[in-house]
Amino acid sequence: MAAPRKYPAELRERAIRLVLDAKAAPDGGGGNVFKRIGEQLGINPETLRGWVKQVEIDNGTRPGTTTDDATRLAELEREVRELRRANAILKSASAFFAAELDRPSR
Repeated sequence: MAAPRKYPAELRERAIRLVLDAKAAPDGGGGNVFKRIGEQLGINPETLRGWVKQVEIDNGTRPGTTTDDATRLAELEREVRELRRANAILKSASAFFAAELDRPSR
């Protein structure tokens, strides 16, 4: 079960929009945009930097694994684990029944 989010989605979206707008300004936002906006909104600057980085990746402006790709990858890894577990169970069962068939009947 996922932990509850510390910041509401509206605050997160607003903070990301402010940073992206500041970075798009002619002066590039001047100084440390993440620190300034983070302090104004009460958000840790590194948290804000991570949010903006992920949005830039999702938008295709920065290289990396998109949120959709990461979600799909996690689903596939979970499925592989389940299939490997099922294969192990089937191998054990087939070995058990093969041993039963090899025993002489009475």
